[in-house]
Amino acid sequence: MTVSETSDVKARRLSSADYADNFSDIHPPLTPHEALVEADRCYFCYDAPCMTACPTSIDIPMFIRKIQAGNPVGSAKTIFDENILGGMCARVCPTETLCEEACVREAAEGKPVKIGLLQRHATDTFMEREQSHPFQRAAPTGKKIAVVGAGPAGLSCAHRLATHGHDVTIFEAREKAGGLNEYGIAAYKTTNDFAQDEVEFVTEIGGINIENGKALGRDVTLDQLASDYDAVFLGLGLPGVNALGMEGEDANGVVDAVDFIGVLRQAEDLSALEVGRRIVVIGGGMTAIDAAMQSKLLGAEEVTIAYRRGQEHMNASLYEQELAQTHGVVIRHWMMPNSLHVSNGAVTGITLERTELDASGKLSGTGETVTLEVDQVFKAIGQTPDAGPLAGADIALEKGRIRTDEARRTSHPKIWAGGDCIAGGEDLTVVSVEDGKIAAESIHQALIG
Repeated sequence: MTVSETSDVKARRLSSADYADNFSDIHPPLTPHEALVEADRCYFCYDAPCMTACPTSIDIPMFIRKIQAGNPVGSAKTIFDENILGGMCARVCPTETLCEEACVREAAEGKPVKIGLLQRHATDTFMEREQSHPFQRAAPTGKKIAVVGAGPAGLSCAHRLATHGHDVTIFEAREKAGGLNEYGIAAYKTTNDFAQDEVEFVTEIGGINIENGKALGRDVTLDQLASDYDAVFLGLGLPGVNALGMEGEDANGVVDAVDFIGVLRQAEDLSALEVGRRIVVIGGGMTAIDAAMQSKLLGAEEVTIAYRRGQEHMNASLYEQELAQTHGVVIRHWMMPNSLHVSNGAVTGITLERTELDASGKLSGTGETVTLEVDQVFKAIGQTPDAGPLAGADIALEKGRIRTDEARRTSHPKIWAGGDCIAGGEDLTVVSVEDGKIAAESIHQALIG
């Protein structure tokens, strides 16, 4: 086919009403009556497979029973005992592959209890009623801990340390706290500035000071923190994005999907955001799905996700894939980028090559190609760590990520780490929260015994 020599990227493709509707809450919260009806469906299993499937080990039967008893505030406290970011996790957790997949009703009927929505009902009720903080600080210990990164892992760690009476200073490179909860999750999943509301909720415990605009390696060094504080926790996330490694990758219209989502999340006027008419997203994870979905919601006409393997290999859940498809996103499996077409400094097309697995399981191209006209190409093929700020510190790495033991302690005796930056991380908000909690308990034991 002939590739166009011009690109079509512009703002205000939709009406103001369309933008408001498209980016409204994709999962409206349950009403109190709906929550009671849904809670009644729970069997309150003794062995609770749903609880085993939860990375933070929330007592799911207990919090649902409290909703059933008309006590959503008490239910929220049960959730916060194990997951202080339970409100956000209720919105963004892939419950369909965690607790709800393990639900007995899913096995018996193919219709699990809506655990995620029930969790949101409880936590939202607690926060909307402006209850006093569900935890109280222990007596001051005089110990000071530095936390690097105000994302889910850092906030979880800071909160648990504060409850033990320690003083925590969080160093956050960005202008706002929240990490990926603030900058990296689709806007229709976390409406009404919920990420910042949750940061305020977490820090109400006291003893937590957040210093924004302070980046490790630029404004503070690891040696300095290890010297000035009794312990350090690293919740650095993954700041880089993998490159396609293709000629033309620096052309206008070739965009990091994470950056695109971050800009959208911070935009005060969605209609002012420019988006192409024809878009291809490279990748198969949640970032790819979020970028594709939000492109469509901004007014893109043709949005295609190209993934090099099959549907069963995608990191995005089947539910999220189907959600994108119902919004008009086309997912093409067994396709990888072959070349970019650039005209006048802007991308105008992409050639995709069909892939297959050989007898040994190795992925390779078949030589069969297809070329698509595009105005934008989003790169969502994984994020990368940045070991630069760790240079000179005695911290062992594994494939660029920080190696930790089961207590999330690094090879440095005063430094712990958790979240996406550690080796073996699962890149899930709920897992990051658990990492922070585990590290905080380990730090507390190390400092107090």
